[in-house]
Amino acid sequence: MKIGPAAAASGVSARMIRHYEAIGLVPAPPRRDSGYRDYSDADVHRLRFIANARDLGFPIEEIRTLLGLWSDAGRSSADVKALATARAEALGRKALALEEMRRVLLDLAARCHGDSRPDCPILDTLEH
Repeated sequence: MKIGPAAAASGVSARMIRHYEAIGLVPAPPRRDSGYRDYSDADVHRLRFIANARDLGFPIEEIRTLLGLWSDAGRSSADVKALATARAEALGRKALALEEMRRVLLDLAARCHGDSRPDCPILDTLEH
């Protein structure tokens, strides 16, 4: 399962390209005699689109929706905006949860003496 140079130009790993093919985000391209997949410029562009969407935190099913909107010349930008806004809100909730976890860990670390004594509020908290 060799990936050709055009796909490598997308910046997407061979493993992820095979995964995207398997789940139908990217159509399986023809193969060269050498066994390499022969991706068109449009395929590479699609792979970059997927990679950019992943970098912005979109899950696969939302990327599938975005790809559909991207290829639909009659789409409404309101649909795209709604997806982006919902994802930004979800990321905001996740950021708040991560910040709370960080705050708890820093508080526990501050209460831990970090010396040779066995007492450790971090372990005590994890235990309960």
